[in-house]
Amino acid sequence: MNSLDFIDSIGDWTLANLSNIMFSVIAIIVGYIVIKLVAREIKSLRSQNRLEQHAAYTLNRVLKWLIFVAVFSIILAQFGISLGELSGLLTVIGGTIIGFASINTLGNTIAGLIVMTSRPFRVGDRIFFNGQFADVEAIELIYTKMRTLDNVLVSIPNQELLKAEIDNFGKKNVVRRKCSVTAGFDVASEQVEAVLLEAAKKLAELEDILKTPKAYVWITQFGNYAVEYTLYVFIDKIKLLPEIDANIKRTVLESCNKHGIDISTPTIIRSIKDGKQ
Repeated sequence: MNSLDFIDSIGDWTLANLSNIMFSVIAIIVGYIVIKLVAREIKSLRSQNRLEQHAAYTLNRVLKWLIFVAVFSIILAQFGISLGELSGLLTVIGGTIIGFASINTLGNTIAGLIVMTSRPFRVGDRIFFNGQFADVEAIELIYTKMRTLDNVLVSIPNQELLKAEIDNFGKKNVVRRKCSVTAGFDVASEQVEAVLLEAAKKLAELEDILKTPKAYVWITQFGNYAVEYTLYVFIDKIKLLPEIDANIKRTVLESCNKHGIDISTPTIIRSIKDGKQ
């Protein structure tokens, strides 16, 4: 068969199946429109807080695949291909692909399924992973996509997520934060605690921290030359966590300076240095 005969055979097949081809094109267009309408409806439900972000994301993905399979099945039926024959073909192809697939890819796929079902975190959650904060944007079969505070989109293989320790701060969870300072043994503990609680009160007035649960102060360590005091506060603005941490430290520093509490160098060391001068 020369090239002209091949072209003629394609033309004859196209003419013979023109109605089927047109029907298939219409099915694809309708499927595309339905996918867009479904996505718009899910987005609307999400904006009305009738669906949580993770549920909306998962539902959108599942419905897209169902519509795709339905359209694909309709097209196959137009050309006389049964689903039984297709499933047999896909089984052979799938077995070949799995046989030659890399161990890492297969492992990441399994890990992705585990992450999706066990849900250690959800889309929209803020997590602390690999030494930095990031917001979960998508959970795929192979990778999980996160956006760091530097606005960099990072794709993490799912196997790494299963092996790593991840702190999930959620979206609006109430979490405890702390700020530690040291003061000399000659400074009354009641004074230090009062100054730290004064800083917490100011932070609560600025709505950086919650008024309930109340902030509190503990003596957390005795050093050789100083006492460590730790202020514990509670917040629920997870997306502002780094900024709030900075505000806590700034307010504590200002409060200590205001009341003359030296949190830099223990008094005994300063006294030795002053004696040598």
